[in-house]
Amino acid sequence: MIKTVIRIGALAAMVSAGASLAYAKDPMVGGAAMYASKNIIQNAVNSKDHTTLVAAVKAAGLVDTLEGKGPFTVFAPTNEAFKQLPPGTVDTLLKPENKATLVKVLTCHVVAGDDMAAALKKWAMSKGGEYDLKTVGGCTIKAMEKGGKLTLTDEAGGTAHITIADVKQSNGVIHVVDKVLLPKM
Repeated sequence: MIKTVIRIGALAAMVSAGASLAYAKDPMVGGAAMYASKNIIQNAVNSKDHTTLVAAVKAAGLVDTLEGKGPFTVFAPTNEAFKQLPPGTVDTLLKPENKATLVKVLTCHVVAGDDMAAALKKWAMSKGGEYDLKTVGGCTIKAMEKGGKLTLTDEAGGTAHITIADVKQSNGVIHVVDKVLLPKM
């Protein structure tokens, strides 16, 4: 009888945990819920941590693309990531005469497909711990799995960590990163 009560209690706890996991299906990013029913742009504009990225996407003319069917995997740098660039870099990139460079930088954060973190880890582990991702901007990002964490190394040798993974979108997935990924210049 006591074993049955314990099992029922354990089952109730698992069901309760499952219910809370189901409720958390729309993760919070930048203080806003990210809805799987909305596209990348519809969600990104609500994240207070991604205002610089949204401004850059608008300046680059990539809004329509990232609202499109996809699927896209976007490694989305936070405002803090942009602040780590040398002073004046963001302002310079946002100027109309630098649109081509801005597009190159931004599209080096986008991979065609719907690549969840588990798949990235699996691919990296199958290749000895490192996997090359080809971006829509023509860059190669090295995805590496170490100690259960995913990092990305860009063509300039910079390393970004995925801080929030698997933010599902209607047209792909976003992984929040703590550094701006740069192409080889």
